[in-house]
Amino acid sequence: MGFAPLLRGVARRAGGFLFLALAACASNDGRGLVPGQSREQDVQAIMGKPAETQALPNGETVYWYPQLPWGHVSYAARIAPDGRLVAFEQRLTENNISKIVRGQTTTKEVHDLLGPAWQPQRYPNLERDVWTYPMRLPGHALPKWYVLQFSYDGIVRETYLFDDPQFVPMDRGGGRSGF
Repeated sequence: MGFAPLLRGVARRAGGFLFLALAACASNDGRGLVPGQSREQDVQAIMGKPAETQALPNGETVYWYPQLPWGHVSYAARIAPDGRLVAFEQRLTENNISKIVRGQTTTKEVHDLLGPAWQPQRYPNLERDVWTYPMRLPGHALPKWYVLQFSYDGIVRETYLFDDPQFVPMDRGGGRSGF
């Protein structure tokens, strides 16, 4: 057996693996889910097990699929009491964060709007709970962090939107040269 057929076989298997890997990545944005047609089983088949479920007063259930910190998105799949998908929404948007009002919005309202925070932290010396949401905004080259500080009564006291401090751009050829 020659070397060329062996390489073709390896390339074919690698190509198949690459296709499966890309297909797995493509499914975590809800592609293929159709509100009104897709069922709860379809959501879990495409998205996997939700990170969190939340019962709503109207009988709906929200399945939360945060892809934080590196995915910069948090998907909410709203499921009707009959198991039908009502809506599939990306919640970390500029429009949604504009609805949060300092001195008024509660932790429950923030959670209901944006989903579970990435690494919520408590700072007893400041008497604050801090929630962080890594996100991307259209028109901004760098990813952002939306950070909220809550007083212990559960009210938003401060909000910050700034460039992601953990973001490391790919080397664009600016490394050392002249070896």
